[in-house]
Amino acid sequence: MIKGSRPRVLLVTRNMPPLWGGMEQLNWHMVDELSKRASVCLVGPVGSRQGIPDGVDVLEVALEPLPWFLLNALAKATKLARRWDPDIVLAGSGLTAPIAEFAARTSRAKSAAYVHGLDVAVDSMLYRKVWIPALRRLDCVVANSRATAQLAKVAGVNSAKIKVVNPGVTISHHRSEDVDRGVNLRAEKKWNDRPLLLSVGRLTNRKGLREFVVNVLPSILEHCPNALLVIVGGAPMNSLHAKAQTVESIQAAAASAGVADHLEFMGVVTDRVRLASIYQAADVHVFPVRDIPNDPEGFGMVAIEAAAHGLPTVAYATGGVVDAVAEGISGHLVPSGDGRAFADAVLALLSRPLPGEGIQDFANHFDWSCFGKKISTALFGMLE
Repeated sequence: MIKGSRPRVLLVTRNMPPLWGGMEQLNWHMVDELSKRASVCLVGPVGSRQGIPDGVDVLEVALEPLPWFLLNALAKATKLARRWDPDIVLAGSGLTAPIAEFAARTSRAKSAAYVHGLDVAVDSMLYRKVWIPALRRLDCVVANSRATAQLAKVAGVNSAKIKVVNPGVTISHHRSEDVDRGVNLRAEKKWNDRPLLLSVGRLTNRKGLREFVVNVLPSILEHCPNALLVIVGGAPMNSLHAKAQTVESIQAAAASAGVADHLEFMGVVTDRVRLASIYQAADVHVFPVRDIPNDPEGFGMVAIEAAAHGLPTVAYATGGVVDAVAEGISGHLVPSGDGRAFADAVLALLSRPLPGEGIQDFANHFDWSCFGKKISTALFGMLE
């Protein structure tokens, strides 16, 4: 039962800007969407206040060191929960689940967490002894994909408590302008009519870009010798578990494989207009995520971002990626680790592109407004 005229949600998370990755984007949009339907308070890292939606109160905590962040966030969230009397205390990831669980208990609120994959499967004895039991005690666990939901079940979370709500994407309402920017970018970079493969995301071991350059790109170049791999992203910073693949290591691997002239690094691109132009300029988005034990890909938001720009994705069918790519509609899924099949799927899309309308129709189901309705239903259902 709601305690006031609108539900009150207290969100506790480490994953907010000024950090900026998939989890940070999701938590920001979760605040934005929930604030349209509820009163929201946020306990997050220093810098979270900037750009936060109007009407959302923010308590900031120093990001580093991690133990200090957790202890300080626990103290602030608990004090705020007692004073503000929220209906729901929500953890933005499994990392802050114990904080949400304790703060909710002290204020007679419901407790919940949005989990992303790795925060359920991380291979740490301390984490499994403290954090996983806290997840089990929550009233609701919202998973970002069916694969993450299965991980939560394996971790002992009651299946009746688990809801699946896929992350969202920003749908451009300026399609023709984006297309023009893509054409202009090709001219600016002198890419002209070269077939462009695009990789977007952090350079981590799980993302598998170095392995793609060595095991897949040479096969593509045998049949399409003018192709270019454009790489947007950099090594992770302030990440708790991700292991990096440096630009230098990828360049060295490309040189050894004889494909160094077919890579172009764009660095980290945070400007949404610039990133949209890169998506529009490309022909195929490649997402060669590796299947690594205890390091799952929870969803694959970048595949949805590509689809929102009409760009098809080729990916290995692993983890939550299978929820982010619709086979034959928004791209192709191939068996995990099968480099030959990956190369063939890329070549097929270069020679026979999928209809852009179907790709974008698939992405439309992931619009952030749809996410907002689904996350609200999952959370507010606990109050009925």
